[in-house]
Amino acid sequence: MEKTWNNRVLSDVLGADEGTALRVKQVVLVLVGVLVLAVAAKIKVPMWPVPITMGTFAVLTIGAAYGARLGLVTILAYMIIGALGFDIFAGSSAEAAGLTYMMGGTGGYLVGYVLATLALGALAQRGWDRSVLWMALAMLIGTVLIYVPGLLWLGQLYGWDKPILAWGLTPFLIGDALKLALAALVLPAVWALVGRARG
Repeated sequence: MEKTWNNRVLSDVLGADEGTALRVKQVVLVLVGVLVLAVAAKIKVPMWPVPITMGTFAVLTIGAAYGARLGLVTILAYMIIGALGFDIFAGSSAEAAGLTYMMGGTGGYLVGYVLATLALGALAQRGWDRSVLWMALAMLIGTVLIYVPGLLWLGQLYGWDKPILAWGLTPFLIGDALKLALAALVLPAVWALVGRARG
């Protein structure tokens, strides 16, 4: 019997959906997701006032495409690999990696990555990723969930007398708006392609 598409995300409707083949697909998706997150974190697109990194775009898109559960497994696998010292975060390097890097100024944003992945996954399971407007709103919610713990972390780490917003928010708003618009267009477009292929 054909399953309904309600409450399903992109990863559910592509490839196997039961048995051993499903488990293999999920493992492959997690591995691919971690690779995409690692590569995206290192991509820097020239932009004013600061370069755009694609890490948040990858986090939010994977959350929506994978759903809350598989997205959570993927982002936690990414965090664990980073904690082990591999250079997979945007600002990590051979000199600053692992838990030392994660407990620095970026720590709150990494917490936000997990929250945003869960939120985007849950919203996508409600069909928000099939409409440009709803996907844009989901991306906005996910972005807020990244920034709130990120800014709180910076404030606690460096002190609230420092220019926390100038350090951790305002320089990135233009880039984040562009990434939000891109994701809001991409996922509904993919759904449309899947619908036509299935039709």
